[in-house]
Amino acid sequence: MHFPFCRRKCTYCALHSRAGSTVAARAAYVAGLAKELSRLDIQSHSLSTVYFGGGSPALCDPTPLLEALQPLLAPECEFTVELHPLDVNRGTLASLKAHGVNRISMGVQSLDDGTLRHMGRGYSADEAEQSFSLVKEYFDNAGIDLIVGYPGDPCDVAKMDRLSHWGLRHCSVYSLILEDRSILAKQATRLTFPDDDEVLDKIKLVSRFLRSMGLNRYEISNYAVPGVECRHNLAVWRGEDYIGLGEGAHGRRGLTRTESGKPETVSPEEDEKERRIFRLRTIEGIDTTGHTEWIAPLDAFASKGLLVKDGPIYRLTERGTEVCDSILAELV
Repeated sequence: MHFPFCRRKCTYCALHSRAGSTVAARAAYVAGLAKELSRLDIQSHSLSTVYFGGGSPALCDPTPLLEALQPLLAPECEFTVELHPLDVNRGTLASLKAHGVNRISMGVQSLDDGTLRHMGRGYSADEAEQSFSLVKEYFDNAGIDLIVGYPGDPCDVAKMDRLSHWGLRHCSVYSLILEDRSILAKQATRLTFPDDDEVLDKIKLVSRFLRSMGLNRYEISNYAVPGVECRHNLAVWRGEDYIGLGEGAHGRRGLTRTESGKPETVSPEEDEKERRIFRLRTIEGIDTTGHTEWIAPLDAFASKGLLVKDGPIYRLTERGTEVCDSILAELV
């Protein structure tokens, strides 16, 4: 479920969002989601994962939606809510937990105060740490997002070391993408961006640090303590069906794909390929059974040390994670 509301647009963001909306507009949006949910054919206690993404979901009062979802949640449902550090307070956390939420993902993005100011995030690294400490009082299964490659962000061992006592269970690490429609793109001529090699070196540094904290890389951009990998995202990468609700949401059910509520039908061949191909992003790798046309290009990448081959299964090496998109492009 996508909640597009933000306090302000972050400089790096070009995603669909609404900044400065009214309380009434946000309430109407939540009511619309609850109504849309009621129209769907979802069996009682059948949802294995739920994910509230943003924007900043906690800018809304999600109570009507949380109440509508409760009878649909499977007993062991993983229920994740993304939180902005400024939205973290005891009342919000207690309400989310009471309604079945059991996993929190907090968007920290940087541990450098100057970078956070330039991004327009509205908090300091100390304040982010305080927010996460409060999250951990209510939710053991909690993690953060970080962005690597933002101009001027040191992203060094000294900055990363402060995470060592946060009790992270999960961390998503994304390299900065300079989006054409972002505020940052308009400022680009006045800024110095790290080159690709610098960004890759910083990602390796972050990866090594997270491993030292017991978080293993289970997907290109994601690290977790074993056993608490994000089940929702894994389901998507493994090719399972999922429902997308909200203005910027995507969904996949059978041969139907939806983007922002607009349906599109794909062929059975396209469907099968899509569901299988993105497993390459995970440590499980891609199974070429039934796709002999994939073997030659994958063997070529393996000869360059970018993949390892185990029968019909190909998995990314650490070097391979750096060029996964190029590998996938060959298969598509």
